[in-house]
Amino acid sequence: MKPACVFCRFLSGEESEHNRLADVVLRTPLTTAFVSPRAWPENVGNVLVVPNEHVPGLASCSDALLGAVYASAKQMAAMMRSAYGCEGISLRQHDGEAAGQEVDHLHVHVFPRRPGDRLYERNAEHRFVAPDERARYAERLRRELAGRSSST
Repeated sequence: MKPACVFCRFLSGEESEHNRLADVVLRTPLTTAFVSPRAWPENVGNVLVVPNEHVPGLASCSDALLGAVYASAKQMAAMMRSAYGCEGISLRQHDGEAAGQEVDHLHVHVFPRRPGDRLYERNAEHRFVAPDERARYAERLRRELAGRSSST
């Protein structure tokens, strides 16, 4: 039976206009990070970090798994600073529909930040990003990950 959750379908290998396997930049035993299909005017190349198992939100997430999600978010933040040359990073996690959670699967947004980008003032200005544009950001992050792996 096909999972109802769009992230679970993607994690099982199903692609769509909004999620392609080429968007994936990091997979660990517990998490996956991929370039988001949405972008804001000054924050393109943002990443979503999700647990590999279906977890609707914070209340149903174990502390250990939540720690793994945020460890991957931390790794993505370091990669973005280097790969994108951004000066800062913001993490966002919406828990529940009232908080703006649109996909019923725990996820953390990792945003590259620059002075004056007004990310939190521009929420309505987001757009969906074409797969070829996402692929360019994913490749930059994968190169950064490969460089970090070879230097350790």
